[in-house]
Amino acid sequence: MADFIVLSTADWDHPLWTNKQHTALALAEAGHRVLYVESLGIRAPRVGITDRARIIRRLRRMIRLPYRRHKNLWVWSPPVIPGGHSGLKLALNRFLLRIGLFVATRSLKFRFQILWTYNPLTTLYLDLSRFAASVYHCVDRIQEQPGMPSQLIEVNERQLSRQVDVLFTTSPELQATHLRWNQAARMFGNVADYRHFNHALQPLTCPQSLRPSPRPRLVFMGAIDAYKLDLRLLNYLISRNPGWDFVLIGPVGECDPSTDVAALESCPNVQLVGPQPYEALPAWLAHVDVALLPLQLNGYTRNMFPMKFFEYLSAGLPVVATAIPALIAHADVACLCEPQVEIFEQAIRAVLAGQGPNLDQRLARARTQTYQTRTEAMLEILQQQGLLARFGSHSRVQVTGS
Repeated sequence: MADFIVLSTADWDHPLWTNKQHTALALAEAGHRVLYVESLGIRAPRVGITDRARIIRRLRRMIRLPYRRHKNLWVWSPPVIPGGHSGLKLALNRFLLRIGLFVATRSLKFRFQILWTYNPLTTLYLDLSRFAASVYHCVDRIQEQPGMPSQLIEVNERQLSRQVDVLFTTSPELQATHLRWNQAARMFGNVADYRHFNHALQPLTCPQSLRPSPRPRLVFMGAIDAYKLDLRLLNYLISRNPGWDFVLIGPVGECDPSTDVAALESCPNVQLVGPQPYEALPAWLAHVDVALLPLQLNGYTRNMFPMKFFEYLSAGLPVVATAIPALIAHADVACLCEPQVEIFEQAIRAVLAGQGPNLDQRLARARTQTYQTRTEAMLEILQQQGLLARFGSHSRVQVTGS
């Protein structure tokens, strides 16, 4: 079994779990030891309640050694300056991260580590040759998010793509981009925790904060951000269809502070319930009728594979979604549409009438798209390339603080 260092772009306890946490946990459950390194802070922090709270939590954790969250998984918060990508800040961050990693891995008795990174700026901070092997799991086009240092990410991600031993992507557009720099890139779409979300098909108690209603309920679950969610389309759907209830689950404007939901809040058939505990999500999905992914078509969404797609299907819900490239291969189990209000309305009416892919079809597809099966396939590629076999060998020196 190997020792993995997962260099994340998200903190472990973020309310919206994504690839980073789920993959780290899947590696640990497969028997590998994992050090989950929390976000280095690619963008500079904003002056806002969310970022201030995150900074305070991070400062408290910086004085701690890695703490255990699973039998084989530890979490560590690196003592770095968020957004410090140049000059003295960069030099200090490099020093702090390398020394910190040395101390953290030494305390856990990690030996020849495999770096599994989600951070496109990895080569700015770390020398990949100091690891037994390196993996870049490219899960989105992060440079398209608001406030990101786009040009810096473009340059450094290209270098990372060329240098890693293994490169995984999650969408056809990301795959096409990275094949230009790494011919060995492999695509694995996003997946879901099938067993967790499939509990929505059980007779679960309705969440207390979900308003009673005789009307059909439509749900969106995830980050409510203006740079990717088509709020204009959503507002039209809501105002034109007072006979439908819309339930929006997730934080508002976390990545895009320009997000304005005032119009949504004023509608009587809308509930903005904020982020909900991961454990509670199946109960919410058990009491809705249709799942929505009303996305814009832009540089970010054309490269994304929505985390919620297979979570919705695992819960047995019919899905009406914008036809982004990553979902085209699954058009037989969901209703994919152009982001136009009349087309979305027609699709929603059809699924409410029982038309489109049936429950068995949705569940059959979701069962094959799990973190366990995807992680096993990814590890098999590392095994085929002899990278897992290097573990314990002296083919490369271990990471040090120099």
